[in-house]
Amino acid sequence: MTFGRSGAASVVLNVGGARYSLSRELLKDFPLRRVSRLHGCRSERDVLEVCDDYDRERNEYFFDRHSEAFGFILLYVRGHGKLRFAPRMCELSFYNEMIYWGLEGAHLEYCCQRRLDDRMSDTYTFYSAEEPGPRARDGARPAGAEAAPSRRWLERMRRTFEEPTSSLAAQILASVSVVFVIVSMVVLCASTLPDWRTAAADNRSLDDRSRYSAGPGREPSGIIEAVCIGWFTAECIVRFIVSKNKCEFVKRPLNIIDLLAITPYYISVLMTVFTGENSQLQRAGVTLRVLRMMRIFWVIKLARHFIGLQTLGLTLKRCYREMVMLLVFICVAMAIFSALSQLLEHGLDLETSNKDFASIPAACWWVIISMTTVGYGDMYPITVPGRILGGVCVVSGIVLLALPITFIYHSFVQCYHELKFRSARYSRTLSAEFLN
Repeated sequence: MTFGRSGAASVVLNVGGARYSLSRELLKDFPLRRVSRLHGCRSERDVLEVCDDYDRERNEYFFDRHSEAFGFILLYVRGHGKLRFAPRMCELSFYNEMIYWGLEGAHLEYCCQRRLDDRMSDTYTFYSAEEPGPRARDGARPAGAEAAPSRRWLERMRRTFEEPTSSLAAQILASVSVVFVIVSMVVLCASTLPDWRTAAADNRSLDDRSRYSAGPGREPSGIIEAVCIGWFTAECIVRFIVSKNKCEFVKRPLNIIDLLAITPYYISVLMTVFTGENSQLQRAGVTLRVLRMMRIFWVIKLARHFIGLQTLGLTLKRCYREMVMLLVFICVAMAIFSALSQLLEHGLDLETSNKDFASIPAACWWVIISMTTVGYGDMYPITVPGRILGGVCVVSGIVLLALPITFIYHSFVQCYHELKFRSARYSRTLSAEFLN
């Protein structure tokens, strides 16, 4: 720490009138992010961006926050218990204190997390991951505000393309992009209809019939497809140019999906152009059809404009452990029930055996459709022990599938609140009362 009274071995935190003394070494790696930021402050201006006031003589930092809530948080970070809501304090207020000091809802006990989820669902109140400092609230210009006009223009362009709710232009751009996605999906689905293919073939000349129909032909579907691809390509290029970090831009999942949706079209165009003989086209036909069907990834582009799809993707990312646990449950149950069903239906009596259960891999298909309560009816047990086992398999599947749902539900609610707040923050519809 380079700012403060020289020679002082400790600092004093004054939170709502409650004073806490911390050593400088402890301050460096303190678990609370806002407190640890004091160690890197080099001037009084930097200090006042972290706390509300500072007494240089006593080396005391003032925070105008709830003292009782900070006491509970301090006990938690020091390992003296689990984080729960303070008595006689609103859940939203305590959560606001947690966000201010640098904690998240995941640090709460499970029972308190459920209370917080219910309260936030009822009030639709969302909080920022970092509250603005005193200088920002007083109207002072933040660091970097005097940036060059070109950088401000790039930042405005980046928000227009990345945040659909940041401005009217961003909303119009997002609406146009959604329209292009819907049109391209409708054309892709309609092109697989037999009547559509027959009409397209009749409208083409004999020379055009020797070409593969997936190429960018002169029929209306090919023109519409080319226009949609041109829009997607231009949008992707502009977003890449205005992005801050080009490497991070390439690594983002949605950008990878955009690349997978656009690239097959250009590959199919090149293959159609460079393969002019029918024999070569016949060999390349399967590849072209696969590349054409990869355009179904366009529908995932809607996740850029809809919070629901973003919430689903973020939930799957955060709940990968629960998803792996669910797959392990299913695999273990499949191994047990498939072996038992194969034995009861085929292994005990070879004369009246059920041919559908001739092997354990074949029985695995029956187990998975029974555990998920789909029940196609293409194969089923015929013996009494096999039917009893089938009933146990169905009940077990319901129980095993329901066990991890609670964890996934909690993460889904939390992700939805975070994304909803971010969308509201960019659209500037949040009340200043909750931000301050």
